[in-house]
Amino acid sequence: MVKDRITDGKRIGQLLASELSGRENGPLAAVSVTNAEPDVTPTAEGVFAFDVEADGRLIGAVSITPGAARFELDERVEAEIGRDRDDVTIEQHGDSTVVVAHSGAATKVVVDVVAAQLR
Repeated sequence: MVKDRITDGKRIGQLLASELSGRENGPLAAVSVTNAEPDVTPTAEGVFAFDVEADGRLIGAVSITPGAARFELDERVEAEIGRDRDDVTIEQHGDSTVVVAHSGAATKVVVDVVAAQLR
C-alpha cells in the first residue's frame, strides 16, 4: 500500500504525460504528448504544460497548478469514470470536458476518460 500521495501539480502532470504517451496497445496507442514545456512552473490560475494529440489531431491540452493537472479535452465526453473519487473533478463546459487530477493516482482516471473519448 502506498503511504505517500503525490499532490505536486508538476509531478502529476509528468505522470499524466507518461501515462498518455506510454501506451502501445488499444485506443491510447495513437496518443502522443506534444509541445511539452518541461521547465514550466505551476501557477494558481494554471499554466500550459503540454498538448495531447491522437493520430496527429489535437484533442486537448494540460495545464498545471501547484496541486493539480487540468486536462481540457476539445470535445464533450460523457463518462461516469472517476466521478465517485475525491481526487478527481470532471466538469462539462459547452463542447469541452475538463478533468482535473488532484493526485498522482487520479491520472489513471484522466487516461480512462481519454480512452473513452477515442473508442
